[in-house]
Amino acid sequence: MIIAVSGLNGAGKGEVVRYLERRSFAVLSLSDVIRGELRSRGLEETRERMIEAGIALRAAEGPGALAERLAGSIQSDRSYVIDSVRHPAEVEWLRGHTDAFRLIWVTAADQTRLDRIRSRGRGGDPSTLDELRRLEDRELRSDDPRAQQLTAVQALSDFTIENDGDLDALHAAIQGVLEQGFFFERPSWDDYFMSIARAVASRSNCVKRKVGCVIALDRRIVSTGYNGTPRGTRNCNEGGCPRCNSFAESGTGLGECLCSHGEENAITQAAYHGVSVRGGTIFTNLCPCLMCTKMIINAGLAEVAYNAHYPMGDVSVALLREAGVKVRQI
Repeated sequence: MIIAVSGLNGAGKGEVVRYLERRSFAVLSLSDVIRGELRSRGLEETRERMIEAGIALRAAEGPGALAERLAGSIQSDRSYVIDSVRHPAEVEWLRGHTDAFRLIWVTAADQTRLDRIRSRGRGGDPSTLDELRRLEDRELRSDDPRAQQLTAVQALSDFTIENDGDLDALHAAIQGVLEQGFFFERPSWDDYFMSIARAVASRSNCVKRKVGCVIALDRRIVSTGYNGTPRGTRNCNEGGCPRCNSFAESGTGLGECLCSHGEENAITQAAYHGVSVRGGTIFTNLCPCLMCTKMIINAGLAEVAYNAHYPMGDVSVALLREAGVKVRQI
């Protein structure tokens, strides 16, 4: 889940973020992206410099630049609350990142916000309503697409929280948003196992092609394998296989290749540890070769699910089907 928080100065955005942080949401802030940019330039942080630096980043990298810079910080296994969203392009980028995205707009009466701002005692903050409104005019809307566009952000919000009361009222409003429900799609079993097969392939030491396999039985992984030279021998990427290291033309010199295939290793690893694969499904990112096809059949595997088609895979697919093994390309 990703919850973005936006609103005018003094509305109470920070308390919304703190409430969600205490409920296991990881905190990210688009303002921190700007602060990092100011630090890299050796500049002291001021409100004006923050605004100007944000405009400069959007001019150089596009209107969604601040959100895009957070991409490396957002992991699929966590929920996040993201503060300081100030441009509609940032909302669009975040909304496209997950189905479970919600934008909360926090609002409060001008006098209430001014009282809160005064109580913070920060240098450079407005001290009168006129100063507050003049300052915010620049943030609300602009003909410059690189500038802050808070009015447009507000129009994209999923929820509005009016924060003119006490903390208990604010917390109850936030809890109400959470209880609306966040429905997101989990990957299918095919996508789940195939993504693991791709992760397994990253361990391959073959210099020509990386192949990873997962054998699943009753939706439980019982074995994995990736291609590379045999156990206890020099790795292919260290010069262990002359055929691969000479980058032989595809389909030639296969009898001289010292690398074991991913499917071969997944099946033999199961045998090595005394695990039956009978009736299971093998997920592989490349259609099995003929040698691995024969091993799949004789190991009693019931199904092959592969991603990319092997250049000489037609014979393999035909043989698998003749043997009664189900074959699917994902």
